[in-house]
Amino acid sequence: MTKLTFGALVALAMTAAASTAISSAMAQDAAAGKTSFNKCLACHAIGEGAKNKVGPELNGLNGRKSGTAPDYNYSDANKNSGITWDEATFKEYIKDPKAKIPGTKMAFAGIKNETEVNNLWTFISQFDKDGKIKQ
Repeated sequence: MTKLTFGALVALAMTAAASTAISSAMAQDAAAGKTSFNKCLACHAIGEGAKNKVGPELNGLNGRKSGTAPDYNYSDANKNSGITWDEATFKEYIKDPKAKIPGTKMAFAGIKNETEVNNLWTFISQFDKDGKIKQ
């Protein structure tokens, strides 16, 4: 019985450690993504109180249809792209915006580094439409 209890405790401890490591890795990705978002800050805002700038605010981007942020004057290319933002679409877009949506007003060369793109998505996708971090 003692061996069984000890084995169960070891398994529980290993599960907790793995869970903590995963949470820590996700936090690191979001922190790195926040640093990458500095490249976006001149044109975009995110978080509570975010407002449109040269580009639209990015709260609640995951699941949002392109060209639909309130009170932002989008190009026809964005409004008519048929895109609903998700992880795969964002990652393709951010590497070369003008290739993904020809005619977009977004004048940005793109981010080519896969790790940086992944971290940026982790940061952006954590915000809900009200700018609060999802739990």
